[in-house]
Amino acid sequence: MKLSSLIAVAALAISGAAFAQSTDHSAHNAPATSGAAAATTDGEVRKFDKEQSKVTLKHGPITNLDMPGMTMVFKVADPKMLDAIRQGDKVKFAADNVNGSLTVTAIEVAK
Repeated sequence: MKLSSLIAVAALAISGAAFAQSTDHSAHNAPATSGAAAATTDGEVRKFDKEQSKVTLKHGPITNLDMPGMTMVFKVADPKMLDAIRQGDKVKFAADNVNGSLTVTAIEVAK
């Protein structure tokens, strides 16, 4: 009976080590959270508010946020980004979850 308990404990220890290794390995391959490395998404500027540093975008799927296409309000990482866009502009942008807020980290008018 002691042998079977010892085998069970060893099996759990091995599987736990494999899980920890697997989890640690995937963390190194996780998508980058900086705007520079985030994939760009196509969108259209619906409106923006320079005073509150927010932009409303109709956008396609945002893969790094696992988000389907929709229209929504985002914060902007730098209010100066709003100087380069106008309502109705087609844009390419990057967004990420920055301190719990969905934030546009880069935006440019599509060519």
